[in-house]
Amino acid sequence: MAFSLLMVMDPIASINITKDTSFGMLLEAQRRGWQLFYCQPQDLYLEQGKIKAICQRIEVFNDNSRWFAAEEACTIELSQISAVLMRKDPPFDMNYIYSTYLLELAQQQGTLVVNDPRSLRDCNEKLFTAWFPKLTPKTLVSANKQLLKKFINEQQDVILKPLDGMGGSSIFRVQANDPNVSVIIETLTAQGKDLAMAQKFIPEITKGDKRILIVNGQVIPYVLSRIPKTGETRGNLAAGGSGVPMPISEQEMLIAQQVAPELLKRGLLFVGLDVIGNYVTEINVTSPTCMRELDKEYGLNIAGDLFSAIETLLQNQ
Repeated sequence: MAFSLLMVMDPIASINITKDTSFGMLLEAQRRGWQLFYCQPQDLYLEQGKIKAICQRIEVFNDNSRWFAAEEACTIELSQISAVLMRKDPPFDMNYIYSTYLLELAQQQGTLVVNDPRSLRDCNEKLFTAWFPKLTPKTLVSANKQLLKKFINEQQDVILKPLDGMGGSSIFRVQANDPNVSVIIETLTAQGKDLAMAQKFIPEITKGDKRILIVNGQVIPYVLSRIPKTGETRGNLAAGGSGVPMPISEQEMLIAQQVAPELLKRGLLFVGLDVIGNYVTEINVTSPTCMRELDKEYGLNIAGDLFSAIETLLQNQ
């Protein structure tokens, strides 16, 4: 059976194909004979109850000098597409939320959407950790300056971050005696208007912020440990951290296996857990990365696992 895929993502012309997980998924779908289409979230639209997209038919090449070829833009109705992969990077803003509403309607009209658009909307990558309190560091989510300062004073050493960011942006490490604590809180919360997250600082960050991938409820037995550069507390690769592939530890596997059933129940087929020490700090559901690095290091085909699951779901519809 011939399948078709619409990849909704950031501009394909500006990606780094060596590391881009979405591109790895496109390569795998093409290898399996899928027809490939590409668009950005703003290209989705609703017309007379039907969800459509202005998109391009594409071909992809594992070549850093020329990694895709695109045909002229066309309009397709999503009900004619086998599957949609929503892989737009944060920020998680209102436009992203509107896109999930359109994709949820497309799903009702017969198109498989991965990850499930309702869960993309419901499972904020920072806040979703609250569903697993035994696995997370001490946490406060608030816009209230006094509550946040009280938490910092109690915990002494804290990470503060916005709820809609990615790549380590706007993340602060704050200690109780920091003279800038008030202005940091005011900046993050927009003077008390926006919620922010405070988590107790985990010293094990020096050993790496581990990215654990979970595909169709199955934990990949290798991780990418993102180790902060000297003088940093953020392991994110976008913040200058270095990625070191390694086998998953027994404790990390146990943590991920406790989270995996809930992900599967929510239709989250491709997820990246961020684990520092023995704690889950984020659950990435929008556009998890690090797949290509693990594939290269260990000869894996993680996208193959994902598309085998997707094809099974399509064949059982």
